[in-house]
Amino acid sequence: MTKVRSKALADVTMTPFWLDRPDAPEARERLARHLNADLLVVGGGFTGLWGAIQAKQRQPEIDVVLIEKGSVANGASGRPGGVVSTSVMHGLSNAVRIFPKDIAALEKLGQENMHGFLATLDEHAIDCHAEWGGELTVAVDDAHIEALHEEHELHLKYGHQAVFLDQSAVRAEINSPRYKAGVWSKHICGTVHPALLAFGLKRVALTLGVRIFENTELTGLEDLGDRMKAHTPSGSVTAPKVLLATNAFVSGHRKIKNRVVAVRDRVLATEPLSADQMASIGWSHRQGVYDTRTQMNYMRLTKDNRIIFGGRLAYAFAGDPFPSVDRELDTYEPLAAAFFDTFPQLEGLRFSHAWSGPIDLSTRMAVHFQRYHDEKVVYAGGYSGFGVSASRFGARIALDILDGSKTPESRLDFATSLPNTIPPEPFRWLGAQITMYALDTADKSGGWRRPWLKMVSAMGFPLS
Repeated sequence: MTKVRSKALADVTMTPFWLDRPDAPEARERLARHLNADLLVVGGGFTGLWGAIQAKQRQPEIDVVLIEKGSVANGASGRPGGVVSTSVMHGLSNAVRIFPKDIAALEKLGQENMHGFLATLDEHAIDCHAEWGGELTVAVDDAHIEALHEEHELHLKYGHQAVFLDQSAVRAEINSPRYKAGVWSKHICGTVHPALLAFGLKRVALTLGVRIFENTELTGLEDLGDRMKAHTPSGSVTAPKVLLATNAFVSGHRKIKNRVVAVRDRVLATEPLSADQMASIGWSHRQGVYDTRTQMNYMRLTKDNRIIFGGRLAYAFAGDPFPSVDRELDTYEPLAAAFFDTFPQLEGLRFSHAWSGPIDLSTRMAVHFQRYHDEKVVYAGGYSGFGVSASRFGARIALDILDGSKTPESRLDFATSLPNTIPPEPFRWLGAQITMYALDTADKSGGWRRPWLKMVSAMGFPLS
């Protein structure tokens, strides 16, 4: 079996499938002068783009400048699975866990966020291959079924169009021998092509008058009292408000990394499935899928019927966002094995692309807001892998905090509290290695792994 899986990886392109396309927009000019602005956005991923767009939608007259170290979508925003939902706090169960008092408000805000998301796609004709088949959480072990029943009850309690699927029903949706049950949430959930979404948002921002500079790294922030001055290698920007949308790259202030750690997410894309192969797996509703393994896998279909299959977290020392190990084929063997365990009927299928991406993990597993320089600077991040649609919400709240927290939601616990701190190096690296090993083997081997994961959970990470 190992030989077959190695063959499946033999011809992969080591670049994100989403970014492997000739029609990516040309990079904007590098900042090479001094500018004044009303708002500076640092980071050209989803949070930064949504922040710039919403700032201009609210106040068209203001001058917004966005700087990006590389090119738009080249970081985490061009690498995820691309599943979107109404959740703004990494799923309903996680939202109830961390903010039980705010849950009703968060559910309402999540619905509003997705309606705003959809309105922008429609108004500006952003073709990001959006499909609205819902999201499906599947149990891969009988012991996980009770938790799925509880998840289903939560969805019903808060008004979601969700159904519980027993083994025969979930197999009728997606034919995998691993799936024991599922919860299918159907309302305004689905999948998008993340790079096309980012490219579309870039176009919208430029249309609204945002000045975007790519290949422009923030090298320092200087507090001038009533304003901040951002330094770059060949220019600078002065603005009274700065939104740090740097997520897993945690640049902008040295303390950001105390609460955010960049972990690695592995992803594979298959070659397009034939009609017979599609028939063998079903999946006619084309949901975005998450499973209940301790080391979770997720998957979705693309427009041309490839399967995007991700998971298998890892950590590089000091949170290196692009470690060399990401380009070693052996790194992806466990993920390929999990794929063929999920779909044994697809044995012989080849993978076309393999890549990794940085996830901005926090103990809250959801967006939070760090305030610096008397709230002239706000960092929004820590989505922990669920930021494709939640980033619009995170950007909106960050903008309101920069404006003085004028809306009621910006004064709720989720916006005013912080996740637990994460130990520094080398303890961070050592703890990550033990935790990742425990995650990989807990479901099969148990033993010391469960107590370890419970200890990590006590720090705030919901791992056990």
